[in-house]
Amino acid sequence: MANQGQVSSQGLDGLATAARTAAKKGLPPVHLWNPDFCGDIDMRIASDGTWFYLGTPIGRPALVRLFSTILKREGDKHFLVTPVEKVGIRVDDAPFMAVEMQKDGEGDSQRLHFRTNVDDWVECDAEHELRFKQGKDGGLTPYLHVRRDLWAKVTRPIYYDLVELGEERHYNGQEMFGVSSGGVFFPMAGAEQVREI
Repeated sequence: MANQGQVSSQGLDGLATAARTAAKKGLPPVHLWNPDFCGDIDMRIASDGTWFYLGTPIGRPALVRLFSTILKREGDKHFLVTPVEKVGIRVDDAPFMAVEMQKDGEGDSQRLHFRTNVDDWVECDAEHELRFKQGKDGGLTPYLHVRRDLWAKVTRPIYYDLVELGEERHYNGQEMFGVSSGGVFFPMAGAEQVREI
């Protein structure tokens, strides 16, 4: 991996310490930090949300949660960022998983709340939208916007729950099947396609 090994000698422990310090007052303002790039580290977030370091799963949920608070995306690349260093990591799909959903209200006042695999709760609305990506097999995979261009892949059981909550609406001149939350309609597919399934 390019530039691997140029990370500060403190390595993972240094990143964890910096993240702890920055997270004392809530989520750190990583969008305001722009330190020098220090290279890539051998850290990967797999498509199922598992974090790996040096090929081994990080088994401490508190450490994963900590690292998730200093995650930043720039273009198609992901970084762990502190005020003094920025290191590149690999993300196979989305950095988070939406693993639980709660619904309150009905109709236009319906609100969907999602819990991520790092225990953040996100209310789906205009700022935290749902998008549905078509897979090679023709199926749909939903993603939820968590914060600042970081997304959570919605697990398959929750996707089925979303389909159960779905409805047909006239959207941008077409009949679409989708789900609403926070006063926003999120289209999944054309209504005609859904009727044929």
